[in-house]
Amino acid sequence: MAFGAEDCAGMEAALAEARRALREEEVPIGAAVLLDGKVVGLGHNRTRADIDPTGHAEILALRAACAAVGANRLVGATVYTTVEPCFMCAGALMHARVARVVWAVRDPKFGACASLAEVLRHPGLNHRVDQAEGLMADEARALLQGFFRAIRAARRDPGGVGGASAGEPNDAAERHGG
Repeated sequence: MAFGAEDCAGMEAALAEARRALREEEVPIGAAVLLDGKVVGLGHNRTRADIDPTGHAEILALRAACAAVGANRLVGATVYTTVEPCFMCAGALMHARVARVVWAVRDPKFGACASLAEVLRHPGLNHRVDQAEGLMADEARALLQGFFRAIRAARRDPGGVGGASAGEPNDAAERHGG
């Protein structure tokens, strides 16, 4: 699929959020919601900081967007996320009635849009969300791999800087930090 300038701007915003998550020692996943060509919501993983398993980038970006537009539906919006949405996030995309979701990399352990299921295309649902994948995948993958590589290195050297605790994720499969 060919991506346009607006798609690139949306994913750049999502990647900036993923880098913010990384600085906050969260799994580096970011999301951005664009409506009528404007960013109306941003989010990055905050599951650890907020001690909240629902603190996924997509959920937080949807909350911000809904607050910004003053509605619980985001008809016509596109959500850009650095990783394929999980089942919870795919459900939230459906409930928000977004038009489209674009993600950078698949999530083989939790992905609900292509990897484990095709939730957004389920024939029993009354809403369809267009989807596209692969935009800026190399950048998103590098952030995730760097994050988990650092955690594994810290485990090998527990006395080193940023030593991981026993509760830290051990690979990219634990994308949401829990």
